[in-house]
Amino acid sequence: MNPNTVQIDAAALTKLQSWQARSETMSDIITAAPLRALSATLDRDDPAPEDGSAVPALWHWLYFLQHARQSEIGPDGHARRGGFLPPVPLPRRMWAGGRLRGEAGNPLRVGQQVQRVSTIRSVQHKTGRSGELLFVLVEHRFSNQDGLALTEEHDIVYRAAARRGDPVPPPQQPPLAGQAAWSRTIVPDDVLLFRYSALTFNGHRIHYDRRYVTQVEGYPGLIVHGPLIATLLLDLLRRQVQGARVVAFDFKALRPTFDLHPFSVHGKPREDGRSIDLWAQDHEGLLTMQATATVA
Repeated sequence: MNPNTVQIDAAALTKLQSWQARSETMSDIITAAPLRALSATLDRDDPAPEDGSAVPALWHWLYFLQHARQSEIGPDGHARRGGFLPPVPLPRRMWAGGRLRGEAGNPLRVGQQVQRVSTIRSVQHKTGRSGELLFVLVEHRFSNQDGLALTEEHDIVYRAAARRGDPVPPPQQPPLAGQAAWSRTIVPDDVLLFRYSALTFNGHRIHYDRRYVTQVEGYPGLIVHGPLIATLLLDLLRRQVQGARVVAFDFKALRPTFDLHPFSVHGKPREDGRSIDLWAQDHEGLLTMQATATVA
């Protein structure tokens, strides 16, 4: 298909934008087992979580999972489109980044009953060098018995199918390359990707189905989950700053990471003592994710 071919015309965009302001509410109980499982997956030696244990930053992604019936699954392994998220016709869907803010003195804790209110804040259509893009901004607000605990925004991007000769984003060097105070190398093998997919009930085939990701979506290998990389960035911070409480986190995925080579995560505290620059880079040293964390 020609990259200039329009799949989302004005009428289709109007329909998709009718999803703006749509909300859904879910409830979940923060249990200990998923936390133990993620700790093992990240190769941590944490004490066993118990009632009252605080949930580490980003580990709330283990809860409020969508449990679509098997008959409702689409060809990419996600639930078929429609429902809460708009039915975007572009085939490739990626989580491009997000922002998180925690409420002071009210973390999510094991044993709590938590409510999440999700709202679609915007649906925007753009045309890039490789064709059409559609951006969906989703806000999540998490509340426990003490009120609002966490506010989060997700940037979801939909793209046209890959074509031979598509332009690729220009590679970027990390702005702080060579200046990291902390670094860690990660080997993204099939087992790590499978375990994280299982923990987050993520059926997206780009993370575990090599035939699908290479032959259908046109990537060279399995794609490392963006949320997993973000989690590994904050895991690096936790390994270096014992007892750090993350109150804000912003991240942006800039380039896909594949399971074909090791990658690395890095961090450097700023002079204010509260802000930490975090980033991930691939085996060639190219920037794949950039983030900033704020600790209390």
